[in-house]
Amino acid sequence: MPKRVLTGLIVSDKGDKTVVVNVERKVKHALYGKIIRRSKKYHAHDEANEFKQGETVRIEETAPISKLKTWKVIDRVNTHATPERVDVDA
Repeated sequence: MPKRVLTGLIVSDKGDKTVVVNVERKVKHALYGKIIRRSKKYHAHDEANEFKQGETVRIEETAPISKLKTWKVIDRVNTHATPERVDVDA
C-alpha cells in the first residue's frame, strides 16, 4: 500500500529530532455547503534537526517511531522561489 504524503507548516521545532507540522485541508460543510478549513497537527521525525519553525514541508507516513511519531519529514516545499535574474542590456 502506498504511503500517504501530506504538506504542512512547521509550528514547533523544540523537540530533539522532532517537528510538529500543522496540515490544513478544506472541506465542504455537510448542511450549509460552505467551504471550511480543518487542521490537524502531526509529530514528524527530523533526523538531522535541519527544519525550522515557519517552513513548509512534506511529510510521509512511516512505521511508528515513538508514541506520537508515525511520520517523517521528506523535504522542504519551496514556497518563496525567487525568479532567476535576467540582465537586460539598455
